[in-house]
Amino acid sequence: MKEQMKSNLKRESLGLLVVSTTLGAIGQVMFKYSMSLEHALILTAAIFIAGIIAYGISTLFYFYALSKVHLSWAYSIGGLSYIIAVILAATVLLEKIPLLRWIGVLVITLGLIIVGIS
Repeated sequence: MKEQMKSNLKRESLGLLVVSTTLGAIGQVMFKYSMSLEHALILTAAIFIAGIIAYGISTLFYFYALSKVHLSWAYSIGGLSYIIAVILAATVLLEKIPLLRWIGVLVITLGLIIVGIS
């Protein structure tokens, strides 16, 4: 029974960390996008504020997850932000991502899988 509770806590914490990391990466994309808009001050401000809100909510989820699991595990899962940020940069911001960077993302993904199952 204790193992089941431990497994459920880890699964819940992983979910919180994935949401936190995703919101943080979305906030970063909003910051980047708002800084690249020209002559659209109201839209720029709205997107920037939405980015701050996403980042703030991300931080709250992260703090809660930290109260439940080891920092070494939670912080490692934060590496997911690199993967999400690159994918969002390529799809939303239409940035050209070099092959070597994609290989780096693959290596980070493998590292996250190893950390996640530990």
